[in-house]
Amino acid sequence: MQHNSVSEATQYYLSIEEKYGAHNYHPLPVVLNKGEGVYVWDVDQKKYFDFLSGYSAVNQGHCHPKIIEALKSQADILTLTSRAFHNNLLGEYEKYITDYFGYDKVLPMNTGVEGGETAIKLARRWGYTVRGIESNKAKIIFAEGNFWGRTMAAISSSTDPSSYKDFGPYMPGFEIVPYNDLSALEKALQDKNVAAFMFEPIQGEAGVVVPDDGYISGVRKLCSQYKVLMIADEIQTGLARTGKMLACDHENVKPDILILGKALSGGTLPISAVLANDEVMLTIKPGEHGSTYGGNPLACKVAMTSLQVLKDENMCENADKMGELFRTSLSNLNSPFISSIRGRGLLNAIVIKHENKDASWNLCMELKENGLLAKPTHGDKIRFAPPLLINEAQILEAVAIIEKSLNILK
Repeated sequence: MQHNSVSEATQYYLSIEEKYGAHNYHPLPVVLNKGEGVYVWDVDQKKYFDFLSGYSAVNQGHCHPKIIEALKSQADILTLTSRAFHNNLLGEYEKYITDYFGYDKVLPMNTGVEGGETAIKLARRWGYTVRGIESNKAKIIFAEGNFWGRTMAAISSSTDPSSYKDFGPYMPGFEIVPYNDLSALEKALQDKNVAAFMFEPIQGEAGVVVPDDGYISGVRKLCSQYKVLMIADEIQTGLARTGKMLACDHENVKPDILILGKALSGGTLPISAVLANDEVMLTIKPGEHGSTYGGNPLACKVAMTSLQVLKDENMCENADKMGELFRTSLSNLNSPFISSIRGRGLLNAIVIKHENKDASWNLCMELKENGLLAKPTHGDKIRFAPPLLINEAQILEAVAIIEKSLNILK
């Protein structure tokens, strides 16, 4: 597998991955071996701006000293007990995160997709035991264009053929409504078997699709009116990414079930969390859901530190300000190749307008050459989501790289 203009070192790593790894990803041909703050370095010591942030897992910046210190110090003491026994950090973490977000209870898991699965199990159980839905009839409504992972349940709710094609049969009891369409949602919620609506306040993987003002509060109103659970998937949009701690906070809305992941660990290990009040959370009894690693002491310590860093370093405020500057600076470029710029805080995307269907990929390759890493999504869109500690000078430098790189499309 030859790549144009790659060094011998890079080629070595690319070829062993190609030979021994499953071919379930198509990364940019860059091999990284170091990260700090908003920067990463490759095996040839070339430095880049990271404008993906591990899909928002490293909101706090690469290798944040406080998070790494928490990880190292706890790793020396105790890493895993399983939930067969108590550990001294789990309760402390549970109190910390429930106070932080204002919920009665948390159910700790590892990966984001496990958080989604957990939320759906909770919603179904609540549907039967609290709402009184007939056994095995519960429905969960999802928004078109959603993405929350690639488990069998996640692909069963997907409208993207690359996620679900040839992986059937699919999970029953899932229905799809258009995103950002309250009347379609209301129609779906009239079915008495609906237990919940699960959605992203801003659709990340779909290319940073920001709904109309009032959509999130409209969802809250309808879910309350029809007595169904509002599940907010804030795995990518949460934890200061959009300029508020949660994207739902932009409309002062509190979901019934909140799913968090990614930056909950500052990009160090998989940590996810599902938050809900007692009426929902206590429907699941001992032995009915769990995870060997969920709530492990190492994760608890790291998650508390990761959440504290977001507050201590005013990352919401910085994401809000730097996002404004980024979108304004991009639109001032007046590029004929950018048909739209969208986003909130530091979760942004551009849509590329070009007759060449590979234009977005080619632009990302050129950005890489010029020292900025980003990745296309869904063909013509490029997400720009740097770590939240980025400053004004760095934003302007990054925009200058984007401006220079756009010349490749001429």
